[in-house]
Amino acid sequence: MKQIALLFALTVLFLCSCGSNASKNTITKEMAYEGVSNYCYSAYDWSIAEDNPDIMTLEMGEETDSAYQVVFRSYTGALVYFNVDKASGSTKMVEYVPNLDIQNDAGTINLFDYLEK
Repeated sequence: MKQIALLFALTVLFLCSCGSNASKNTITKEMAYEGVSNYCYSAYDWSIAEDNPDIMTLEMGEETDSAYQVVFRSYTGALVYFNVDKASGSTKMVEYVPNLDIQNDAGTINLFDYLEK
């Protein structure tokens, strides 16, 4: 009986510790926005927007159960959709040029690389 109780206690302890680690790696909406913002400021030249900040924007897009979408609009009118996986932080980028109706995969980033530590 003692062995069963000990086994039960260890199982509960293991399951609780697994759940807390998973929650530490879950991406929030704020983290998705911050990480993509940091990436955009490092990857794109924002100096053109100094006189008119409205020509380049970053905003939250659609949200699903598994991902957030953050949308960057360049001064050229091109859109880059950042699809951030809520569990892993893996972020797929898709560039879309509305005037030409062209869509291209633009690579991936790890959101954790662009979050303040």
